[in-house]
Amino acid sequence: MPFTRMCTTKSMLTVEHEGNPSWPGPTIHVHKGDRALIQVHNSGDYGVTIHWHGVKQPRNPWYDGPEYVTQMPIQPGQSLTYEVIFSDEEGTLWWHAHSDWSRATVHGAIVIKPPRETSYPYHTRPDDEHVLVLGEWYNGDVMKNIEYAMKTGGDPNISDAYAINGLLGPSDACPTDESYTLSVKYGKTYLLRIVNAVMNEEMFFGIADHKITVVGQDGAYITPITDVEYIMITPGQTMDVLLTANQAPSYYYIVATPFMDDSRGAPFDKNHTSAILMYTGATRPTTIPSPSLPDSGDRDAASNFTSQIKSLNPADVPTDDIKRILIAVSVKQILCPEHNCSGPQNNRLAASLNNISFQNPTTDILYSYYCNLPLDKDFPNMPPVQYNYTGSDADKYKIPSEGTKALMIDYGANVEIVFQGTNVGNAENHPMHLHGYSFFLVGTGDGNWDPDTSPGTYNTTYPPAVNTIGVPKNGWAAIRFKADNPGVWFMHCHLERHSSWGMSGVIIVKDGEGPDQKILPPPRHFLNCRHK
Repeated sequence: MPFTRMCTTKSMLTVEHEGNPSWPGPTIHVHKGDRALIQVHNSGDYGVTIHWHGVKQPRNPWYDGPEYVTQMPIQPGQSLTYEVIFSDEEGTLWWHAHSDWSRATVHGAIVIKPPRETSYPYHTRPDDEHVLVLGEWYNGDVMKNIEYAMKTGGDPNISDAYAINGLLGPSDACPTDESYTLSVKYGKTYLLRIVNAVMNEEMFFGIADHKITVVGQDGAYITPITDVEYIMITPGQTMDVLLTANQAPSYYYIVATPFMDDSRGAPFDKNHTSAILMYTGATRPTTIPSPSLPDSGDRDAASNFTSQIKSLNPADVPTDDIKRILIAVSVKQILCPEHNCSGPQNNRLAASLNNISFQNPTTDILYSYYCNLPLDKDFPNMPPVQYNYTGSDADKYKIPSEGTKALMIDYGANVEIVFQGTNVGNAENHPMHLHGYSFFLVGTGDGNWDPDTSPGTYNTTYPPAVNTIGVPKNGWAAIRFKADNPGVWFMHCHLERHSSWGMSGVIIVKDGEGPDQKILPPPRHFLNCRHK
């Protein structure tokens, strides 16, 4: 459908719901524990899949959505009805396309209300609620953008603007661009459900002259973080915040700006986007105040916020018989035989987990696993070569292998994954996302994770239960979970360029012994295993 932003009109893939094409797409409303059947019909020009980000889909990987992992793309003219099984999630999640870069324009929020006849655990009950989706606008075709970058081996073009609910706010490049307007009444409290659907940047977010209270993240409640002036939210994350309209009735800017913590100047969109908080009955002032947000490289500001996030109640964190996995997260290079690629040193940009740059298979991995077809199950529990991951000589390890390997985990295992950032290529913050699970973020730190000292710094009492976490630049993040959801689950960086370069992997949790510990039977549309 045609959309006009930045004084530019282009055709882009979007979602039409009940006759209305929209960007972002429609919000899905459910209650905790519901089951939703969602029909997706592809009227576009290329294959597409949909992922229900943060929905655990217990025993139901068939409808998780990442292409070539749990399904093949829905082809143009074809339909698929997804069965989305909600379990203990409560709060805000989101859905998005999971095929190449189509998620740039195909995404929307999921609002999961408390069980019927119950309410939120907030001291202040919100009078109303609103969804705010942070996105990116590209003047060009996003699919052609990544296709060209992958062909040449260089960086994809950066976005031309950020958006709040599909509107960019006025800018020097196009003064006629509109701002999303959020209308409030003095004295009322509002629940804002914030989704970061941006492709490649973490974002700071704030509202001029108003402090907010953060009460939820990634479909779970947290200990309220009161009276903050800004949040930092990574691509893939959601946050629920309470806003009380307690300032002089007027107009105030809502602003989102990028946070980019890297070591070698990777290109990123340096713009900001704005919406307007408008008090009912207020007269628009000559000058609308803006919030003072941290600079784009302010690492301390980002960590000062994220370090405050804790679970609402004591968490049931696995502490015994831990299966520990160390995964080195790196931006790397693949050598070009004729040295004519557009990446560093005329090579091809790549990325890896434990020195393996993920390659899409020709048959989706879930099908291969379920049907006992050939599948490489040798993803290593440690980097193949141990070195000073954050040292100055880490670039010696810049060339990865390429492949499609799965990490096998027994049902019921208590798992710890330590994501170790490296100084290979370009050290930066990596938002890592694991499908099929909420996990506990038990610790983060700078430098190399140390098996003797780092676990002593963990928070195993009130760690947040999340599905996407930021691995600090040249640092580490440790997560824990019980492997009680059998299936094939994708694990990847939610910076889209890194995922495209291969910063991805697959975890397979085996079936348990009991009838409720096995993958659900395949759906009716599933093709019979070819060798049976």
